[in-house]
Amino acid sequence: MRRREFIMLLGSGATWPLAARAEQPERKRLVAILMLTADDADGQARITALREGLEKLGWMEGRNLGIDTRWAAGDAERMRTYVT
Repeated sequence: MRRREFIMLLGSGATWPLAARAEQPERKRLVAILMLTADDADGQARITALREGLEKLGWMEGRNLGIDTRWAAGDAERMRTYVT
């Protein structure tokens, strides 16, 4: 094997891991919100504020973030079910 062929082979092998890593899709995170109260305007306002704060930090719902909201409506047993 000639020197140039060896250097080309070595150079292409070194860049392959970088190219493979660059092709990975952005990982999606999941945020679970458990509210003890009923689905009311005050609770909705808090969730909206959370979403807006996360968007300012670069977390976009549907792109790199999923938000799952559950309302227990004061029922402790329902809250336990949601947690499990």
